[in-house]
Amino acid sequence: MGAKLLRRIHFPAVTAYLLVGIIIGPRIFNLIPSRLMAASDFVTNFVLGIIAFALGANFKLKDLKAAGKPVIWISVLEAACAWVVVTVVMVVYHILQKIPIHPAFVLGAAAAATAPAATVMVVREYRASGPVTDMLLRVVAIDDAWCLIFSALAITTASALRVGVFSSTVLIHAVAEVCLALILGGSLAVGLYVITRFIASTDEVLIIAVGFIMLAVGLAVRFKLSPLLTNIAFGLVVANIVRESELFFKALRRVDMVLFLGFFVLVGANLEIGILPQVGVMGALYIIFRVVGKFIGVRIGAHISGAGANISRNLAWGLVPQAGVALGVALSAKTLYPKYGELIFTTITATTVIYELVGPLCAKYGLKKAGEI
Repeated sequence: MGAKLLRRIHFPAVTAYLLVGIIIGPRIFNLIPSRLMAASDFVTNFVLGIIAFALGANFKLKDLKAAGKPVIWISVLEAACAWVVVTVVMVVYHILQKIPIHPAFVLGAAAAATAPAATVMVVREYRASGPVTDMLLRVVAIDDAWCLIFSALAITTASALRVGVFSSTVLIHAVAEVCLALILGGSLAVGLYVITRFIASTDEVLIIAVGFIMLAVGLAVRFKLSPLLTNIAFGLVVANIVRESELFFKALRRVDMVLFLGFFVLVGANLEIGILPQVGVMGALYIIFRVVGKFIGVRIGAHISGAGANISRNLAWGLVPQAGVALGVALSAKTLYPKYGELIFTTITATTVIYELVGPLCAKYGLKKAGEI
């Protein structure tokens, strides 16, 4: 009902789900039972696993041969430019406020991340298709891998500035985390490939797909790896080695909309609306310059790789949403720097609320401008 009402004023359904979640959540009417709120981590990881698995399908080798170079250039540069631009702005702000500059590096690294869930939902809702949509889905799929590596570099640099000792351990750990997630996802894809010979019906396809995604999420959480990256690798390898791989992706599309609805309502219920007044100048700078960095990076990446004017002008709008990995970086900062980590965590949490609500509108605007809705 919320989606139908807000569609009258051209709001994407995902924004409606988030707003409904906020309204019926503990911050306003408190209609969601606490036990369901406690289970939201499981729902979040499971649905993100499905989204990530589906994103993996955009990396078929035959498609990558045509679009591989632009994907790498654009994804690296949009993430790196957001990191560099926000870091420079935050360092200047910290100097002016007479705050130690080392936390600014971690805040900058968090800017590299993009939340794929909202963007994927908008693409699905408006049945977007075309070069910009294809490139967007590929870029958001690998964005978080760059964020993990950049945040490791930032944490290492920040720690060196704080104590005067440079340690490569954090960087090695981040690279290892990315590699192990990819290996785990690829291994599960091989397991699914072996099982496909025993499948007798489309119902079994859905059961096996859901079961393997749950297994991927559970193992990733157990071994402290990224469920998102694990399932992207899982979907990518399945798309390339399983002959009838499209059956698995189609089977999930039969049921995933109700899961997306539950996911975004719970995300809305968990959003800390009360901390929005604490955004302040630092939060405003973070919001503005993260988006500026994304746009600059996409423009440069598209120019270097010859991706075309339509991608150059419109792709970055779909990279505005931010959540999961950025909050993970914020939690790391909170643990590492007790004195200033709380400031970083509050800033990223508060700006995430804004990005999650505004991001779907931006993604819809970019896809509409591209002429692909």
